[in-house]
Amino acid sequence: MDLNDARPLHEQVAGAIRRAIGEGSYQPGDRLPPARDLAMALGINPNTVLRALRDLRDEGLLEFRRGRGVSVAGRADGRALLAQRARELLEEARRRGYSRDDLITILEELP
Repeated sequence: MDLNDARPLHEQVAGAIRRAIGEGSYQPGDRLPPARDLAMALGINPNTVLRALRDLRDEGLLEFRRGRGVSVAGRADGRALLAQRARELLEEARRRGYSRDDLITILEELP
């Protein structure tokens, strides 16, 4: 987790899990580690991890099954992964003093 990142920690956690699913580190049906274990590994509150997991469940990426934990429901489509990375890029641009329009101009100038 990046404590210098302006995004809330639960959004950072959700983004990391979303990326892992999109890049194939987790396949549909794979179980995620328990929220408590993830929180301990990341050095954050378990409730923060649970909030991220609930957000991903609401997006349809994860399934919660009583007694069986949290598993991957499906793959993040390319658009969802790209949107997440675009949000991260926009946030980085803002930290460096660039606006959304500035970022769009930079993107349009790319070959």
